[in-house]
Amino acid sequence: MIRILVFLAAVFAIGLGFSWLADRPGTMVITFDGTEYQLTLLVAAVAIVSIVAAIMIAWWILKAIWTSPRTVSRYFRARKRDRGYQSLSTGMIAAGAGDAALARRMNKQAGQNLRADQEPLIHLLDAQTLMLEGDMEGARKKFEAMLDDPETRLLGLRGLYLEAQRLREPDAARHYADLAAREAPQLGWASNAALETRSREGNWDGALKLIDQQASTRQLTKEVANRRRAVMLTAKAMETLDADPAGARNAALHAVKFAPSLVPASVVAAKALVRLNDLRKAAKVLETAWKAEPHPEISQAYVHLRPGDSVVDRLKRAQRLQSIKTYHRESAFAVARAAYEAGEYRKAREALEAVLKQDPREGAWLLLADIEEADTGDQGRVRHWLGKAVRAARDPAWTADGYVSEQWAPFSPVTGRIDAFEWRVPVERLGAAIESPATDDRADVPVIPPAVPAGIEEDGHAGATDLLPARTIEHGPEASASGEADVDADVDDGTASPLDGTIADGEDGIAASDVDTGTPEPDKGDIRDDGRGNDRGGDRGNGIVITDAVDPASKNRKIDALPPVPDDPGVDPNIPAEEPARRFRLF
Repeated sequence: MIRILVFLAAVFAIGLGFSWLADRPGTMVITFDGTEYQLTLLVAAVAIVSIVAAIMIAWWILKAIWTSPRTVSRYFRARKRDRGYQSLSTGMIAAGAGDAALARRMNKQAGQNLRADQEPLIHLLDAQTLMLEGDMEGARKKFEAMLDDPETRLLGLRGLYLEAQRLREPDAARHYADLAAREAPQLGWASNAALETRSREGNWDGALKLIDQQASTRQLTKEVANRRRAVMLTAKAMETLDADPAGARNAALHAVKFAPSLVPASVVAAKALVRLNDLRKAAKVLETAWKAEPHPEISQAYVHLRPGDSVVDRLKRAQRLQSIKTYHRESAFAVARAAYEAGEYRKAREALEAVLKQDPREGAWLLLADIEEADTGDQGRVRHWLGKAVRAARDPAWTADGYVSEQWAPFSPVTGRIDAFEWRVPVERLGAAIESPATDDRADVPVIPPAVPAGIEEDGHAGATDLLPARTIEHGPEASASGEADVDADVDDGTASPLDGTIADGEDGIAASDVDTGTPEPDKGDIRDDGRGNDRGGDRGNGIVITDAVDPASKNRKIDALPPVPDDPGVDPNIPAEEPARRFRLF
């Protein structure tokens, strides 16, 4: 647009000039070779302009002819370059879509039209194509070759980092990430990997500096950065709690300020304050955390806040927590545990009844079994509550990437991810609880049966018998029709039950004794679990087998035998362990 305006302004100026000459008449006399030429001023101006224009056109024509070879070669080079970039673009799209054949063809065409030393993307397309074709070794060599070029060095480090992660070689992955983080701190993947490395090494101060750097470059939001700072400060406080309680207190209190919902930060801050004899502030920190979210670790730290307190004082502290969160499960459970330790079993049962109404988990049933054993000693009821605990959902625990830990940690031991541990029910036990054939335990929750002293029978039966889970009793081959086991069943008749892990006689006529399953015969009285909480097999000596209900039609069904357990050959200390082959070249 500006060029058009400039052109119009120039034409307008020339027009004004000619108009100005036309309005002012005059003559110009030129004498050349004895001849006198008389011209008007306007004609002379037009002649001069025409001569200049002709000279310029002639010069342009001569220059075009002179530079035509270079112009032609430049045109073909540009055309070839455009074809190369088009092939490169198509190849990258094909590599992203997973079309190895098209990516290889486009990579070849791009290599023919472009120079690899001038276009780094050719190396990337070649590496991606090799990975699609399954040549991982070639792809790694291609990424390693990129490290020699400063322009493609970061690209090569990224490719080697991802390849090391795919092959589950964390040492090599951390090495490449550290190199990239030192050269380009703004790279998010490199700084995160470097943060994980410093966390594994226990370099908490270095990790905090790296988090500050990530926050300054806006790689992390303010909330995420504060959370990670709290995690690193909590880990530092836990590590220095014994050696430097004052430093642990300062770090933990800063962590609580950054992330008030981080339970381990409040717990370690309270422990550090207790070691510095500041019990009042320690109790305040735990009470504040309890108001935000009740947690078993907070209740344990609060109840046992003062070393040497009596069980009655610990019960009062638990009741103090219950007054803060009256209707929460953890409040009632804390009171129940403290009352059990104080010997007030009635109060413990009342508090535990509220827990079982809200959430009947494994820990509640186990505590009820402990109360039953300490109060009445009735082993039948104890076994009943223990059976409930086995079938109940597991208590929450610190879980990260499928790994369950008794204590919180700042990073996952599986993947190294920062702040990975969560307080929740482990996933593997959820499926077992759903698949359990037992009925819902909540039906037994509202009213806890009163304790029955040991040795006293109700309705002609022992209390332990009424509380045992019902099972089907299947008599052996020598059992009488009345359901009583024959005393002569101790003699082995040579027949094998399908439940003993052997192959029964089937329609193919192969005897069970002719087939070696490789499984040793279980001893008498051996009871095996079928994986669903039910005992299979039983005591063959008295002719009684305790099993689930078995379809008689399935007696001849072949049951897979358990594989034999090989002997442990042990490890010879004189033989050096074989080192795994190193796939990556660490620089």
